[in-house]
Amino acid sequence: MVMATTQSNRLEERFRLWDRNGNGVIERSDFEREADDIIARLGAQGTPQADKLRETYLGMFDKLSEAAGSARMTRGEFLSAAEQEIISKGDAGFSAVVRPTIEAIVGILDRDGDGEVSPPEMHGWFAAIGLDGQVADQAFRQLDTDNSGRLTVDELVDAVRDYHLGRNDIPLLGR
Repeated sequence: MVMATTQSNRLEERFRLWDRNGNGVIERSDFEREADDIIARLGAQGTPQADKLRETYLGMFDKLSEAAGSARMTRGEFLSAAEQEIISKGDAGFSAVVRPTIEAIVGILDRDGDGEVSPPEMHGWFAAIGLDGQVADQAFRQLDTDNSGRLTVDELVDAVRDYHLGRNDIPLLGR
């Protein structure tokens, strides 16, 4: 019951954050704005990586809006679609819907081209989503499950999944 409440609260918070213009529905333009804001905060405008991030954000919107049956998702429609397409499918849902976005974010953050996120790259990500460096350091230590000193896409997807399932409190996609 606690986990279900946490899931619901975190999805409701996600709805509120993605409803960028505050009109009570999530539209494609909300996801475009979110992607563009992340790209700008990471200083990646005009790069192929920025195009990929925008594409994956819009792909995530398309998948959720298709499941909701609406191009303008109300809170209830979004919660239902996220539950159907992501939460209820577990790892498969997070891999299908969330992983492409995480891969695209890593593509922007990964300054040294190794396909993983280093602590300084994590600082860039957290600064872009409005969280400070101490939070980034603490999150990095918690997420580096193999203690390699780098975060893989798998570790990051698992962390986003665990956040939405109430298993950790690390908001990798922003607050």
